[in-house]
Amino acid sequence: MQLQGKVAFVTGAGSGIGKGAALIFAQEGAKVAVLSRTEKQINEVVDEIKARGGEAMAIVADVSQPDQMEAAVQRIVDTWGRLDIVVANAGINGVWASLEELTPEDWDKTLGINLKGTFLTVKYAVPHLKQQGGSVVVVSSVNGTRMFSNTGATAYSCSKAAQLAFTKMVALELAHHKVRVNCICPGWIQTEIGDNTDRRPVDRWPVQFPQGAVPLTHGKPGSVDQCSQLILFLASDASSHITGTEMWIDGGQSLLQG
Repeated sequence: MQLQGKVAFVTGAGSGIGKGAALIFAQEGAKVAVLSRTEKQINEVVDEIKARGGEAMAIVADVSQPDQMEAAVQRIVDTWGRLDIVVANAGINGVWASLEELTPEDWDKTLGINLKGTFLTVKYAVPHLKQQGGSVVVVSSVNGTRMFSNTGATAYSCSKAAQLAFTKMVALELAHHKVRVNCICPGWIQTEIGDNTDRRPVDRWPVQFPQGAVPLTHGKPGSVDQCSQLILFLASDASSHITGTEMWIDGGQSLLQG
């Protein structure tokens, strides 16, 4: 029960990495607020946590909307009196297209959810995290941080690179308040994020990688559970002297495809 007595807030928690983090936090004793734009998904996550004996609340909100995110954080604090852990996970792949075909609207939507959403999530949590210290985990990606071979993923990669810069800037700003800020950069993980990807035809150069695209697993993707275990480590006191750090969790994928 590494998180007994703690209150955690996880965005994008209706599925994938966010759901995995919420479940493992509850398993380790935290009260968990789970946020998503999809009410049905988020209610199912809360029901699953409660069925396992945990405590959770569902919050339906759009991470790109300041008023909704401010209200979400306030609801958590009003209900449970504190906030210790924040996982800024909500994100979309958005449109993957050549720069000429990528529209300003495509760009704004991806950056609005992935980057502005991270900013708003952390911004409104900070006053409460400062009260007793805590941990923020930003979920970025290998794209834009160590891998640049996914042609067409410009908007997505820029949002993910900016999340890493955000992590380092905010880690230093909040260190005095005992708030740690770290970033995980997953590679190919078996999640549903592909469902919100609009891939438009782009020119590619054929590349053949030895042992498949993920060396450590001979081409198989990583799991949500592996990401959740890393997030748990960064959220817990086991990582009490780690801040402003990115951790790639990709089985060596980005080393091959950078």
